[in-house]
Amino acid sequence: MHIYLIGTGPGNPDLLTVQAKRAIEASTLLVGDKRMLEPFEGTGKELVRTYRRDEICRLAASRTEEDGPMAVLVSGDVGFFSLAALLKNIPDCTVTRIAGISSLVYFAAALETSWNDVFIVSRHGRQEPLIPAVRQHAKVFVLTGGSESPAALCRSLCDAGLGAVRVAIGCNLSYDDEVILRGTAADFTERGDDALAVMMIENDDARPWQRPVHGLPDEAFLRGKAPMTKQEIRSVALSKLAPAADAVVYDIGAGTGSCTVELSLQAPFGRIYAFEINDDALRVLKQNIAHFDLANVTVVSGDAGARLKDVETPPDYVFIGGTKGRLAAILDEVYRKNEACAVVVTAITIETLAALTTYYGSHPEYDLDITQVSAARSQKVGASHLMMAQNPIFIVTIVRRSDVS
Repeated sequence: MHIYLIGTGPGNPDLLTVQAKRAIEASTLLVGDKRMLEPFEGTGKELVRTYRRDEICRLAASRTEEDGPMAVLVSGDVGFFSLAALLKNIPDCTVTRIAGISSLVYFAAALETSWNDVFIVSRHGRQEPLIPAVRQHAKVFVLTGGSESPAALCRSLCDAGLGAVRVAIGCNLSYDDEVILRGTAADFTERGDDALAVMMIENDDARPWQRPVHGLPDEAFLRGKAPMTKQEIRSVALSKLAPAADAVVYDIGAGTGSCTVELSLQAPFGRIYAFEINDDALRVLKQNIAHFDLANVTVVSGDAGARLKDVETPPDYVFIGGTKGRLAAILDEVYRKNEACAVVVTAITIETLAALTTYYGSHPEYDLDITQVSAARSQKVGASHLMMAQNPIFIVTIVRRSDVS
């Protein structure tokens, strides 16, 4: 059975490639959504509205060679945020992928600008970070969708102090009612929701991202009554965790947010989930998030042992600063979500260290690295300086053994 996966471009049938037209003509069954199939109504071909992989596989399995090829029509290009990515390895079928004109290519041509230097963000069924992208890239292309409309995204830009960046909005690209608007983010905050829209954002003040040095001064953070992880401990612990720039990180026992802030800066294209139960700490945590203007942090209030189940996105890295005595339950849930995630735990008491070694004693698939950090700071007393010791802290790094499948 032969299946064509065809990129139909922005939508206007005039933009179909010759190869795509030939494949559609050769096919007896066309599959896609309403917008993709409308131009082919009345052609005598069988039309099925679906993008579900299981339904496409069922359709393919029910057909014989005598029925002729079927074509799955997807918008834009088959390799650009396309549902075609889900249609791999369909049983007993030969699949031919046919490229189309993506919305990025079309819009860049309409704006008379290049697209090889564009950073791409999708908010169409996704939550890829926009604010860090605009701050760090001179030109950002955005796929919008649903509640993530151009107006909503422009409001987010303004809230982040980026209301002056240049914005171009393309609506209904390639159709007779195509509209292209240019202005600043502040100009479009009250625009109505556009169903088929893309954006190009240009920021002349963008600065490329460089991994920040971890261990910000304690004085940089707002403080409350709850204790805060000190600079020296943060520096060592975060260097042990070393999250990737696009990582999903859980900060469990986030306290007033000093580690949350640093994790957010370390992973600007990722997502940080900060778990905290103490009301005073939660208040200061949220203040620090606002103080540092962090757009990629989600605060999860309540007992982490119970609230971990409420976060659907599995972690790549986990930093644990407090567990309220529920260490084992928390680790069980963390590993249920991702058994290969890296974990760093800071412990001030021997009892916590003992609980860790006991837990991992029954989980030999993980390796532990235990470091004790003892730091002292100078304090001026009269004309002299005395070294004042801080509490020694255990920093435990846990990774899954490479020889365990």
